[in-house]
Amino acid sequence: MKHTIEQFLIDTFGFLPPELLVIVISAMPILELRGGIPLAHQLGFSFSEALFYGMLGNLLPIIPILLLFRPISKWMLRFSVYKRFYDWLYNRTMKKSNNVEKFGALGLILFTAVPLPTTGAYSASLAAILFFIPLRSAFLAIATGVVIAGVGVAAVMYTVF
Repeated sequence: MKHTIEQFLIDTFGFLPPELLVIVISAMPILELRGGIPLAHQLGFSFSEALFYGMLGNLLPIIPILLLFRPISKWMLRFSVYKRFYDWLYNRTMKKSNNVEKFGALGLILFTAVPLPTTGAYSASLAAILFFIPLRSAFLAIATGVVIAGVGVAAVMYTVF
């Protein structure tokens, strides 16, 4: 599924400069760094360029999510379709966020740093909101996790492939 989404985005946004394409793909939920850095590698970026553009794209949505998710959700919960989505998202995030509940901001680093499906900056942002972790602490923890995950993904891409 990840490859299909990535290919669709390349076909749709292929007119963009390669740097912006990597940023856009890295900013997308599900793909995040795991999609942006391999794409940068395929496009011939250096290790540091892939890391920079991948991390930049992955970091861009964090502050808007942390600031806007709660007020927008509060308003949208009046609609049953959104309520079902919110309940699903809440339950999924709660199942995956034991470390966040136990360790707070430090748990966010771990949650973000492990580049597995359903973990990453988006899920960590939602976990931070659900556990009422302050904005500054949440952003710093998630950004640290993004750096760790980015270095790990880039290291694998540039040494193995």
